[in-house]
Amino acid sequence: MGVEPENTLRSFVAAQQAGLDQIELDLHLSKDGALVVMHDTDVDRTTDGTGPIAEKTLEELRALDAGRGERIPVFEEVLDAVKSPLQAEIKDIAAARALAEVMHKRDLISRVEVSSFHDEAIAEIARLVPGVRTALIGSRFGTDIVDRAVEAGAGTVCLNIRRLTLEIVEQARKADLKIIGWVVNTQDHLRLVRALGLDGATTDYPEIKRTGRFTA
Repeated sequence: MGVEPENTLRSFVAAQQAGLDQIELDLHLSKDGALVVMHDTDVDRTTDGTGPIAEKTLEELRALDAGRGERIPVFEEVLDAVKSPLQAEIKDIAAARALAEVMHKRDLISRVEVSSFHDEAIAEIARLVPGVRTALIGSRFGTDIVDRAVEAGAGTVCLNIRRLTLEIVEQARKADLKIIGWVVNTQDHLRLVRALGLDGATTDYPEIKRTGRFTA
């Protein structure tokens, strides 16, 4: 998020207060199997530490400063801190399995949509949590992204706004898929979202919200 340290409780509370429809976050597994919230695979860019998340215990991760004194949150802390609907991005099948346990334990099917760049992770969470809403993310993609989403069982495609074409939008509509554009941080991108008739957009700046369904 562009106004607070990203993937921190502070940023999620700010997004909720801004009235966004959904809050997006990224999940990784710590060395000891905790679901922690951070975008990158390592802690170098967003904390005062170094090294991969997967090589650190939860205790080690919690000792780091994630910006303005914030700690790296675990997923369940976010669930308790905000009441907004969430979109949880997972990186692999292991994270899908850990997330499935939390979703069953806390009855999150109606509140949490699960997204991933990885088709197999989407298919796994759909298998483990019947009825879960899922979204396949694409950065560099062609028209095959629609077939991939359908095969993985996704109901939404979240696509790089800079590469999105009318042809892909039309194919996604024919496949009955919702379409979210990312990252929409400028008025030009916002106008493109409107022109293409997308179902919503992901932004780093809550104040850009003007119409449609937005996540931060």
